[in-house]
Amino acid sequence: MAPDTPVCVLLSMKIQPSVIVPLGYGKYVKSDRVTAVVPIEDERGPGRRTFVYVEDMKEPLIASRGEESLVRDLAREPRDVTRARQQQEILRDLLDDLGTVNGTVRDIVRDRSQLDFNLLERRLRDALEDASE
Repeated sequence: MAPDTPVCVLLSMKIQPSVIVPLGYGKYVKSDRVTAVVPIEDERGPGRRTFVYVEDMKEPLIASRGEESLVRDLAREPRDVTRARQQQEILRDLLDDLGTVNGTVRDIVRDRSQLDFNLLERRLRDALEDASE
């Protein structure tokens, strides 16, 4: 690679580990093995958009996708991870809100509806602790 070649180095981004990213035309790479993406300037065209440098490979892979879309896919969290984080945040908010319910209201609700705020709080704390381990 020439010293004046523009390089989009992935050092300052949080790359999601072990995500398989499509490069196009049946080529895939594991996200945490990519060290740089470089737009192809000479002989750029269909099927030749970006050089993708991968650990332990002497030559870069040629991707048919643009560098910006590749970088987005390399840094994006998988949907299930995002969903789990959102669910944990909702549980934390619920736990905080339950903490504002006073003892008298808790007793009335438990006696009239069999909803036990104390038990619910314990279960939420346990779930959040398990998720953080």
